[in-house]
Formats: sequence, structure tokens, C-alpha cells
Amino acid sequence: MAVFLGVDTGGTYTDAVVVDEGEARVIAKAKSLTTRADLSMGIGRAVDAALAGARVAPGEVAMVSLSTTLATNALVEGQGGRVALIFIGFDEGDLVREGLAEALAGDPVVVLPGGHTHGGTEAAALDRARLEAEVARLGPEVAGFAVAARFAVRNPAHELAAAEAVRRLTGRPVTCSHELSAKLNGPKRALTAVLNARLIGMIARLIDACEAHLVSVGIHAPLMVVRGDGALISAEVARARPIETILSGPAASIVGARWLTGEADALVSDIGGTTTDVALLRGGLPEIDPLGARVGGWRTMVEAVAMRTTGLGGDSEVSVIEGLAGGLRLGPRRLIPVSLMARDWPDLVHDALDRWLSSETSGEHDGRFALAMPHVPAAGLSVREAAVLERLKGGAATVGAILQTRLDGAALTKLVARGLVMLSGVTPSDASHVLGRLADWDGQAAEKALRLFAKKRNGRGDRIAPGPEAMAQAVIDALTAQTVDCLLEAAFAEDGRDWAGETPEALARHVLTREGLNRAGGVVEVALRLGVPVIGLGASAPSYYGAVGERLGTRMVLPEHAGVANAIGAVVGQVSQHADCIVTSPGEGRFVVHLAGGAETFADRDAALAAAEAALSVEARARAREAGAEEVRLSTTRDVQEVEIEGRQMFIEARLRVTATGRPRVAAAGAPEEVSVLGV
Repeated sequence: MAVFLGVDTGGTYTDAVVVDEGEARVIAKAKSLTTRADLSMGIGRAVDAALAGARVAPGEVAMVSLSTTLATNALVEGQGGRVALIFIGFDEGDLVREGLAEALAGDPVVVLPGGHTHGGTEAAALDRARLEAEVARLGPEVAGFAVAARFAVRNPAHELAAAEAVRRLTGRPVTCSHELSAKLNGPKRALTAVLNARLIGMIARLIDACEAHLVSVGIHAPLMVVRGDGALISAEVARARPIETILSGPAASIVGARWLTGEADALVSDIGGTTTDVALLRGGLPEIDPLGARVGGWRTMVEAVAMRTTGLGGDSEVSVIEGLAGGLRLGPRRLIPVSLMARDWPDLVHDALDRWLSSETSGEHDGRFALAMPHVPAAGLSVREAAVLERLKGGAATVGAILQTRLDGAALTKLVARGLVMLSGVTPSDASHVLGRLADWDGQAAEKALRLFAKKRNGRGDRIAPGPEAMAQAVIDALTAQTVDCLLEAAFAEDGRDWAGETPEALARHVLTREGLNRAGGVVEVALRLGVPVIGLGASAPSYYGAVGERLGTRMVLPEHAGVANAIGAVVGQVSQHADCIVTSPGEGRFVVHLAGGAETFADRDAALAAAEAALSVEARARAREAGAEEVRLSTTRDVQEVEIEGRQMFIEARLRVTATGRPRVAAAGAPEEVSVLGV
């Protein structure tokens, strides 16, 4: 029996499952709260409980696979380490393209002359003296560096030189844009590199925590990590390219949904603590987004499942919509539920809630708490940010106690974005405690928090709810409505029709859509429903998704192991790695192959293509081995663009991709049979 261990670390819970790969069944499963301050604690509790439930000795585990939503959540919430971008051969105007400046959010940028031409020749010399001076200056202030040079995919020499300087002078991690994508569009590659650099510390801490516990209990099996397209990569590759783990959890959930339900055509909706992730399963397979993974408003160059990720989850922040009518809006920021905060800090939370409830007026920060994250590096803080963080040296406090001036609010926002502080406030999880749907944490604190929140006023000056129960139901109703919007957006986007140029977002909120969901009668009768079932995943899906299915007029599938689908999906995939290059023809009789190590010129078209394929085969095989594969298989695709001019074929360019796939390496305790990406 080959026994696999799957682990999924989400924003709220860490799940573990033990799977008998030969019989395709779940032997045992377990959940534990994700412990942000020390991830190994939550991982350890889940893993130990799952192994105990399965009655499996640690030495019997043949492979461990990890999926996570931490990278996705960080991008949705605008979190991550402070980084510096080395921008070579571009100008200041390029910073505003593809959302790059917004993604940098004030982090330092060094714009240097240099870069290459479309043909791979040097456009301008790299200013190495200034490069080294800027790198040395910024090293102590940032957690890592991103490097992007003009046409680096045609010649990466300047990116490689910058990366060498960073490692030699600072020892900080560095990400080169050409290592993440072979596609053109420098600013978009720069954006992807920035996000990758920002995530390195976070994913490294997760992998370290997982590896440390596995070793401590005697599991010596290979550790794999789920990539955003559902394939597996080794832990070491994930450390270097954490951006590839965005949508890791959602990709694993689709694999798990297919494995658990056998449904071939369905919308898969996975609700976690921070996000709701929706994708279409068609013919048993998920679609891969051809434009690159989109998450948190960023369109990256990472290949991943076509997934719509929205900042909506069980722990989403509840806000009052401004205006006369008021109303509620959930997300995109994740908060620690007050009921969970009270479990760990009961005196602080209950004393503050009682004090706020005794007052006739409501303060701006009433109901809000702050919790320090001591394991996150705090380099590069401003004086004000450091002062605000110092006020949390006791570990936790009310937000009002740490904000002494208006300017402190901006500093706290920055600390939250850096992951140094987490905020606590009212969430759907608290509402579920009040309504009796959950009983995991401090229900009394949840009731007090919802009673306090109900005292807020709308634009007409009226209280937004008469009491905690009505307030809680309003929160759940808002969650239902926003989940329906998420599913409709995905359905309209994936339907394949033109829709007269209307966007999926506009269609989901169109008056006819609303009337159709209401099954409106009259002279014109309107009815609308989804044409495929919805598979609801996530621990809280059974609590929320019944009403969603009724609203959409579709069958809601809630599988037995819906709460640990991500962890299940983590262990049924295979390793897959690509190597890409472009062949161009700058002049008659000249064919240039643009490889990672530099450009090579040939006099013959077929010789150039053959050389490109041979080099890519070596590179793809090596990448697959590095990613943890064995018995590697290769496949090649060629896209050759030629035009006929006066009876002669003229070569424009060719794009080649070699894909290496193979099953993941396993420990001697057991060897799995070949499995497909979906484990079926």
C-alpha cells in the first residue's frame, strides 16, 4: 500500500489527509487552525492527528505534498515583504504599465541604462558601478530583489549580472524576470518578478515549518508543492519560484473536486477564510488561463488554472456601505474573527467589548483589535511604523490603543500589508457563531461583537440592525449575494458566447439577471439558472452554500470530504515542467535561437529548430528532475510563423516548447502507479 500525506495550509485552517493511493480512498483526515505566528504548530497538529487517525507509522509515508492559499491570500490582501526592483533598459513611463507601480506600492525602484534589442544584441551598456552602489545601499532595507531587463528573454546577460551583484553584495534572494516567463512584455514580467520576490520569505517559512515537523516525527519522504496549474514541484523549486504557487490551493481543490465527486462538468467553488475561488470543470479537466494567472487584481505571467479569485471568505472583513441605504460589503481583507481572538486573548477582548457596549456613542475603532506577528522580518520600517509596532510589544491590543494620531493609521495599514500585524473584527465566522452554525470558538464574544456592530448607523442615521441575530443574518445574506455574483461572473466568462461585448462582471449584476434569478412574472416572464451543478468546497461550504444553490436554481454538490479537498488534490498530481525559446531571423540566411544561456546563430532554418529543440529537451528534463520527477517523458510543440512572398516561404519566427512530465519521486515505503494530473 502506497500511503501519501497531503497538507493544505490556508488562511484559517491547515488540513491534512492520509490517502491510500492504490485503493484511491481517504484513510483519515484532520484540521487545525493555521498558526500564523509559527506555522509549524498548525501543520504539526493536523499531520499528527491525521497519522493517528489512519494508524499509519511515519515511516510508511511514501510522499508528502503541500498546497497552500497563503501566496494567493497575500496578493489579494496586498501583503508581502518589502522588495527593490532593478529596472534595466526601461524608462519611468514603463513603471505605470501593467499595474507595476501600483504593485510596488512605494517600494524602491532602481532604473538603469542597459538592456537588449529584439534581436538579442546589447542596446546600451549596463551601468555596473551604479548598479552595485544602489544594491549595497538598499540591501539592509529590503527582504529581496526583483530584476527585469528589456528583452531579457532574448538575452538575459544584464539580468544575470544584476542577480550576481545582489547575491555577492547582500546575500538577499533575487528573482530574474526571464526565469519566470519566456514571453515578451517587460513590465508584465517585471510585475511577476516583483510579486515573486515579495512572496519568497513567506513560502520559505511555510516549507521550513512543514519540513521541520516531518523530520521531527520521522517522515523522510520527498516533499512536493502544488503549482498553480495543478502539477507538482519540489520544495526547493517552490522556494525559488513561489509565484508559481499562487492559485496552488485552488488548483488542488479542482483536482480534489474531480476525485471526490466524479463530476465532469461543473463550477467548482472553494470558500476559504480569505478568498472564494471559482473555476469551470469541463469534460473532467480544468481550463488553463492563456493570459496568465490573475489574482488580487494582478495579471501575472504564471501559467495556472483559469480561476476567478475574489476576496470573499469566512473571515472577510464586514464593512458598512456608505450612502443613505447603507448595506454590507464583505472583503477583500481578511480579519481574525473576534470569536477566535477571544479564545486566545479573552480578558483583552471581553473587557474591551463590555466597555464599548456600555457607551451610548460608537467610536471609530470600536470592535477592532490588533495582533503582532513576531516571526515576520521587520526590516525597513519608518520611524512611525516602528513606533506603532512597539505599542504591540505585549502581543495584542485594541486598535484605538495603538493609534495615537491620524498619521498612525497609515503606519498601521503598512504594517498589516507587510504581514507584521493582523487585525481582528467582525466576520461571517462570528455571524455563524451567533446563528448557531459554528461553535468552534468564543460564541459569547461573537454575540457581543455583532451587538456592537449593529449599533452602526447608515446614511439616514438609522441603526443598521436591531440586534445581534438580525445583524448576523444580514452578514450571511451578504455572503450569499456576493457568492452568487462570483459564480455568475465565472459562468458568463466561461460560457463562450460574445454577450455583445458586455463584461462578466456587468452581466452578473444586470437587471435582467437579477429579475431572472427572482423568477419574475408579469407581461414578460424572466427566469435564469445555471446550466451546470456547483461543487461546493471548503470547511464552511455546508453552512453557506445551500442558499447559494437555491438562488442559482442548480444542484449543489457538497462531497463528504469537501473540507479537505485541497489536501486531497495535493497528492494525486504529477510533475510537469516546460522549457521555451524563440527562433528569429534578423536577416536572410541568419536564424537566431534565443536560449537562457544566450543567443546562437545558424545559417539554416531546420538546423536552428533542431538545435533549439535539443537544447530545450536538456533544459526541460533537468527542470523536471529538479522539480522531483522520475521516468521523465518529453513532448514538443512548435509554432512556426512563415509567409509566402512571390512564391517563396519567408520565415518570421518560431516558438518552441518542450514539456517534461513524470510521476513524483517517492520514498522506499511505497511506489505509486502512474497518475494523471487529475488522478483519474
